[in-house]
Amino acid sequence: MERLKVVTLGGGSGYTPELIDGFIRRHQELPVSEYWLVDIDAGKEKLEIVGALAQRMVKKAGIDMTVYLTTDLDKALAGADFVTTQIRVGQLAARIQDEKIPLRYGVLGQETTGPGGFMKAQRTIPVLLDLCRKMEQLCPDAWLINFTNPAGMVTEALSRHSAIKSLGICSGANSMMRDIATAYGVEREDVYARVMGLNHLIFADRIAVKGQDLTDDFIEKLAQGVGGNQLKNIPDIGLPAQFIRALKLYPLSYLKYFYLSREMVEHELQALEHGGTRGEQSLVIEKSLFELYRDPNLCEKPAALSARGGALYSDTACSIISSIYNNKREIHVVNVPNQGATPDLADTSVIETNAVIDAHGAHPLAYGRLPAAIKGLIQSVKAFEELTVEAAMTGDKSTALLALASHPLVPSVAVAEHILSDYLAANRDYLPQYTL
Repeated sequence: MERLKVVTLGGGSGYTPELIDGFIRRHQELPVSEYWLVDIDAGKEKLEIVGALAQRMVKKAGIDMTVYLTTDLDKALAGADFVTTQIRVGQLAARIQDEKIPLRYGVLGQETTGPGGFMKAQRTIPVLLDLCRKMEQLCPDAWLINFTNPAGMVTEALSRHSAIKSLGICSGANSMMRDIATAYGVEREDVYARVMGLNHLIFADRIAVKGQDLTDDFIEKLAQGVGGNQLKNIPDIGLPAQFIRALKLYPLSYLKYFYLSREMVEHELQALEHGGTRGEQSLVIEKSLFELYRDPNLCEKPAALSARGGALYSDTACSIISSIYNNKREIHVVNVPNQGATPDLADTSVIETNAVIDAHGAHPLAYGRLPAAIKGLIQSVKAFEELTVEAAMTGDKSTALLALASHPLVPSVAVAEHILSDYLAANRDYLPQYTL
């Protein structure tokens, strides 16, 4: 049997047990013999804690897999078959700044949507492109599976500026389908939803359960407050029933940032005063998780991990890797260049949609024109994404300003200038491409 080498960048992440769990459960079809967890020197302590848990999990499972821990990226990458990325440049402290700075000006502070997504992309894209250059030398045939946020913009940068085979994943669509399954009392595998849009900006326009089209029925459930997607990192504020019926689409929870922007900003400002931003809350959750991970008797993924917003990554990531490795031709929702899926975006623009996954990668399923109700929003955010990627690549402040000013949630150029100035000052250590 072929033996696979998998490398995870950001191996000290609290999410790593999700991946280990996924690889263990799929070991018969995905024979990972070497699993390398890689992190930077600053993350070494977390790497050792998570890595020890990963080793205990593998030992308990009794499978032929060795988990390696290292800060030597070159050593880890040599001969790799799959590389996954879950890095956070600047760690949670940088995320908290991303959230707080826009709120000074009454603008949404969120990890991936709006200015926060812009800033995270500026820190992250250069680092991952450096990774791709190393992969071109050490494992040129490997697949890069990215779950680092903002996943859509990162995937866009990788697809445009690297020859490495890559695709981006997010657990959002999987979460939507699980919620549909729950609403109808069926298994996740019984649900199909046709997804269109961009990362953290997706809609389902067709919903089938066991082959039966239940789109209209599910939209009515949503209008009545039943079955809606409620990610743990999104405030629980419902969309009006009349709007849901008019939209006739199932929107990911992140769309509330656009459709209820005033209410969501007010919620974030109140949270800032009373409970802290989501990043500050995640810091508390992470601390408690790592206390659990330290327990030498813990040999499985703890249930508390589901409190983080990115749960379900094991199913999403490992299923996709298995589909590539085994040439399964399964359908998954991924971030991938449009390639004609819709004529309303450029073929090279990265979208998030259903795609057939085989040994050659992701082949998006065509869905045609975007509905008028969402076309303008998607095209506007895509323009923001393209400018954001260009700014991350060039370090050009004018392009960065254009990117921020073009986002639908930034109310004026003057506000965009203030946010950009504050962001650049706060992120000096992570922006080598900018002249500061």
